[in-house]
Amino acid sequence: MTQPLAIVFYEKLLPGSQLANRLSDLGYRVQTINLAASVTDQVRKERPMVLIAELGLRHGDFCSVISELKRDPAVSHVPIIGYTALKNKKLQEAATKAGAKLVAADSAVLEQLPQLLEYALAVE
Repeated sequence: MTQPLAIVFYEKLLPGSQLANRLSDLGYRVQTINLAASVTDQVRKERPMVLIAELGLRHGDFCSVISELKRDPAVSHVPIIGYTALKNKKLQEAATKAGAKLVAADSAVLEQLPQLLEYALAVE
């Protein structure tokens, strides 16, 4: 059986690289991306089971990437889990409005990853 693919986008090494390792431990093939501009093309090309993304970028707006993916019928079904600082309520709300299935605090995303995946991948 083929392992499901998870794409992880991050700029900051932690918790990004830790998420990739944790997903591998959970049985996922993992592709990491460090450039926000390439996320849309990679999701369209690879059709992952889930996209996990750092929302707080140094330059740019990841919510626009989420919106673009959700407007594309070929990949709009891919659940997106975003993470950012707990105190960044404005960014959390913007990501949810853009189409992220779930937004978690970066301080908790690793600890709660199995539960977050279960929720994000649940068929509605």
